[in-house]
Amino acid sequence: MSGTERMDLTLIVLAAGLSTRYGGVKQLEAVGPSGETLLDYGIYDAARARFAKVVLVTRRELEASLREHVLRVFGDALSFAFAFQELNALPTGYSVPNRRVKPWGTGHAVLAAEPLVSEPFVAMNADDFYGAAAYVRLAEHLREVADSGAAHFAATGYRLRDTLSPHGGVSRAVCELDPDGYLRRVTEVKQIQEGEGSITGVSLAGEPFVLTGDETISMNLWAATLAAFPLLERQFEEFLAEHIADLDAEFLLSTAVNDLIAEGAVQVKVIATPGPWLGMTHPEDRPYVVGRLRQLIAAGEYPEDLSRSGTRSRGG
Repeated sequence: MSGTERMDLTLIVLAAGLSTRYGGVKQLEAVGPSGETLLDYGIYDAARARFAKVVLVTRRELEASLREHVLRVFGDALSFAFAFQELNALPTGYSVPNRRVKPWGTGHAVLAAEPLVSEPFVAMNADDFYGAAAYVRLAEHLREVADSGAAHFAATGYRLRDTLSPHGGVSRAVCELDPDGYLRRVTEVKQIQEGEGSITGVSLAGEPFVLTGDETISMNLWAATLAAFPLLERQFEEFLAEHIADLDAEFLLSTAVNDLIAEGAVQVKVIATPGPWLGMTHPEDRPYVVGRLRQLIAAGEYPEDLSRSGTRSRGG
């Protein structure tokens, strides 16, 4: 795969999370047979979809470990850059409240990557596996809209039931779509779990939710053009004006996009993807993820060792 075959697209990897529910550094948790992490499979799938650059958004204390890891797996096959999601990276006039330790959320993480991004991009969670088709379909969408100059967003859509954990509650962005597949509204629902005959959750406002399991959800795999950045910057300032005193409030990318839809600033295409989606919210989720990846490898969808897959050097 040569650099000349790739369209200029960037993959932003959101790898600054604290993994409080998991109890370890999920960004570097080995799940593949040769020590691969979930972010490695995302990078590999993006490379196959002709992305050429990767920006890892992380914490400074994780940079050395992440840098060593991705270079071991991918060598110089891709251009890697690092951005840092820091609490004090705020617009003029705002300062970090006392006792704030929690990162500002996924929307802020994407803004942290902005100085390093000069082309349309896809943002992914470092601790999720989205499936190869997701990157291909988002890349195709970006190729279609890249020259418009307008702010375009797209998200991959998964079925809620396929993303639940039997080991505890999870948070998901539930999508309401119009007949043409565009997002009307996204609702963040937390503590989603399946009980006897029902699936329940709680909204960010504390309202109870009853779900069927067939809802379309976004798993925080978003595509956007460069014109999206100024809109997110404005949304972040509006978020701070209202929530800066709340030590647990997060500027979520899904919520920011939802607000932009509500004001008529953007249209967001939701692109259905077959998956599979894999993730580790709880430590008990890991064995299933490991086993499912082994099945995909046995089916020939991924190599046993990504570092020997031909992606370690440009032109490999």
